[in-house]
Amino acid sequence: MKKQTLTTLKSTLAIAVALGLTACSADTNTTKEKASAALDNSAKLAEIKAVANQGPFKANWDSLTNYKIPDWYQDAKFGIFIHWGVYSVPAHNGEWYPRKMYQKSDEEKTYHEDNFGNQTEFGYKDFIPQFKAEKFNADEWLKIIKDSGAKYIVPVAEHHDGFSMYDNSYTRWDSVEMGPKRDVIQELKDATDKTDIHFGLSSHRAENWWFFDGGREFPSDVQDEEFRDLYGPAVNRKSSEEGLTPPSQEFMDDWLLRTVEIVDKYEPELIWFDWWMASKPFHDHVKQFTSYYYNKGVNWENMPALNYKEHAEMRSFPPGSAVLDIERGGMTDIHPYFWQTDTSVSLSSWGYVTNHKYRNANSLVDDLMDIISKNGSLLLNIGPKPDGTIPEPEIALLKEIGDWLAVNGEAVYNTRPWVTYGEGETYVPDGKNSNDAEKNRKDFNSSDIRFTQNEGTLYATMLAWPGDNAKVTIRSITPKNYADKIAKVELIGHKGELTFKQTAKGLMINLPAGSPSKHAQVLKITKG
Repeated sequence: MKKQTLTTLKSTLAIAVALGLTACSADTNTTKEKASAALDNSAKLAEIKAVANQGPFKANWDSLTNYKIPDWYQDAKFGIFIHWGVYSVPAHNGEWYPRKMYQKSDEEKTYHEDNFGNQTEFGYKDFIPQFKAEKFNADEWLKIIKDSGAKYIVPVAEHHDGFSMYDNSYTRWDSVEMGPKRDVIQELKDATDKTDIHFGLSSHRAENWWFFDGGREFPSDVQDEEFRDLYGPAVNRKSSEEGLTPPSQEFMDDWLLRTVEIVDKYEPELIWFDWWMASKPFHDHVKQFTSYYYNKGVNWENMPALNYKEHAEMRSFPPGSAVLDIERGGMTDIHPYFWQTDTSVSLSSWGYVTNHKYRNANSLVDDLMDIISKNGSLLLNIGPKPDGTIPEPEIALLKEIGDWLAVNGEAVYNTRPWVTYGEGETYVPDGKNSNDAEKNRKDFNSSDIRFTQNEGTLYATMLAWPGDNAKVTIRSITPKNYADKIAKVELIGHKGELTFKQTAKGLMINLPAGSPSKHAQVLKITKG
């Protein structure tokens, strides 16, 4: 499939004439390829439909609820999300800068005009030549990620801004033709294949329908048809979410074609979707894509998985047919289906900015243990600079988490929840994309313990140190929940066994004179 735009063939040819006049031009041969590719859409859509209905899965929910979440994902527990794109160039307030620079009421509009000029003279597209990625080295990234202890990665393939980080056959606005002039996703895929880390991708394409709608409200380059294939239809978000201006068939077909392409080209073991494709108009396309992806995946070494979010009262998937993702939130109790939290090393942004408010390793380790005790996984985001380097504070934070996992990883990897997630006084609410919930939640304390288990071994992770030479009583480990006789109790990272006593009130353990970790401490409980 050759390159094409969202427009009709006639519009594509008209745009092609103008491409040589822009700062982001393509060569003549590529332009001809893009124009001719529009003829292939119907054939490709027919092929997608055929694959979606020829295999163990069919494009309906009754069939897709037979999906089983793969063991590799449930074993991995910890992954790295990577938000990297053109939005890292302005580096101001995050990856939604492209939208907010066109919103009359947002600070970003004034900031943009003060620093770069008005939006007719310098639009978002004009940041692309500055996005050079001259220091990007995929192998170096994978070394940093491996040292973090993560078992899977999810780089952003395309964000809401419409700029693809891969060789996209359906647009000229990608990292191969512009900016870095490199297939970033292919390079990361190749680097990942050299490791034991699983490779995923994220798609935020659905939101492009309305993402630049503010640019319709005052003079800006969003209104220039020459750049419509980047800025998208830019339809009013409010009216779209109210169902008055739903995404068109053309837009949703393009969404499907783009998403299938990243499956065919890069064979990701995980695809993460943002929230807006939960809206009703997308549902038929989502079912087609899901069945296509799963039917392809049954022939791969590892069965793949999908992430989805809830949007208001809408869901993209029935429970169990894919993996629910909660942004910056958690679960109160053990969830019957495997799920995931995605959060960032930064409280203030997902993409690179110059004014981060970073989290600390201790809170992230605590969150990891809380999440996996409730049948979840943690996807932790980093935001590289436009030159392709990962900021030093983020490298240091990942290394600190990795050092903890190097010692305590047996309580994390390959584990499953116990009969209860844990105990303690810190309440974690069920969260749905709640930044405020993450910012305002109280820190875990020495009363908080989280449980995991693996092949008969029980791990009790203390989220804060009770104190040197303290006695801790784990109230959940009673004859009712743990009938087996305990042979030994160890504190991972501490030499020697601990003395303990099984009582009706719980398991009483004498702790040593010092903590082996400055983060959570893991008690390993082995039955006799």
